[in-house]
Amino acid sequence: MYYVDLPSAEEIGDLHRARADASLSIYLPTTPLSRESEQSRINLGNLLKQAVAQLEADGIEKPRLVALQQQFEDLLGDEEFWNHQANTLAMLATPESLRTYRMANKLNEIVEVSDRFHLKPLLRAVTFPHAAHILALSENAVRLIEVSADLPAREIRVPELPANLNALVGEPVSKDYTGTGHRHGAQGERSDLARYVRKISGVLRPVLMGSDLPLILAAAQPLEALFRSISSIPALTGTIAGNPEHLSEADLAGAARPLLDAHYAEQIQDFHRLFDERAGQNRTTTDISDAARLATFGGIDRLLVDIDSVVDGLIDDETGEVTFGTAGDARSYGVIDEIAGRALRTRAKVMAVRKPDIPGGQDLAVISRYPI
Repeated sequence: MYYVDLPSAEEIGDLHRARADASLSIYLPTTPLSRESEQSRINLGNLLKQAVAQLEADGIEKPRLVALQQQFEDLLGDEEFWNHQANTLAMLATPESLRTYRMANKLNEIVEVSDRFHLKPLLRAVTFPHAAHILALSENAVRLIEVSADLPAREIRVPELPANLNALVGEPVSKDYTGTGHRHGAQGERSDLARYVRKISGVLRPVLMGSDLPLILAAAQPLEALFRSISSIPALTGTIAGNPEHLSEADLAGAARPLLDAHYAEQIQDFHRLFDERAGQNRTTTDISDAARLATFGGIDRLLVDIDSVVDGLIDDETGEVTFGTAGDARSYGVIDEIAGRALRTRAKVMAVRKPDIPGGQDLAVISRYPI
């Protein structure tokens, strides 16, 4: 079983604000197989040695270094923790704290030492989490399923959700609009189905509107069309077609993943279309220095960053001017990572993607809020 815990985009923005004389970011490949966890701990020890060497070269005070090392010694000795892992473990540490996030994404080893955390790998996991809610809807049953990346899908029990159509309307006949007598036939059935959908929508709305996860419908006609026409809960255009009654949670999760892939691809395509449109208005750039200035002054509306690019340097807090540096220097940090963090703090939409998904195959692409 995978164990995954990720920060929200808002939490990543808060982490970006954190500053310390020694901020250590380690991304460690791990395994959900507890019998193989010892190798992960050995690899962490080796990565920690690299980080300590950088900090010593930068002249960190000895008590601060010891406090930082103690954080990891405590973590390495936590047997229960290492028996419950996913594919990558993110560790963000200072002498005062150590935060860990277990990720389904498979990442290579990363060690970054600076005065701030390296957060772009976490941003990738949050950008495209491969998670969703599925509403499995039929006349005989209704289920809300939560799908997570590489985790077993699970049904969410929602109080007041009707068990089925007849549990809500009683006998499969319905009163007419004035409440006098009974009406049989197609019109009466449609009226009952509409009532059923309205009830489901009303119960689910407070549950789903507090979530960032997309909703996927699993339903046959006419219930799918009725839900889309009646409910105010937005759902992806793609549907798991047919009667979902006999589909397990795992079956539904498998059918949802292609729809999520299409959803993420559509988001990137939407960015490209808007990028081309805004280019004629001088509201786009792929230049790192321009992007840094825009991020500093809250000028970024949307941003794509390459998950794999590492450009070391510094960005002035007041002017946004970039001074490019070299890797292995504890005073510098990832410039693209810093641009993404500043953009998040001003509520820009930021997505971490692969380089082929970025216009021109650059390290980043910006759509600005005003002409550059």
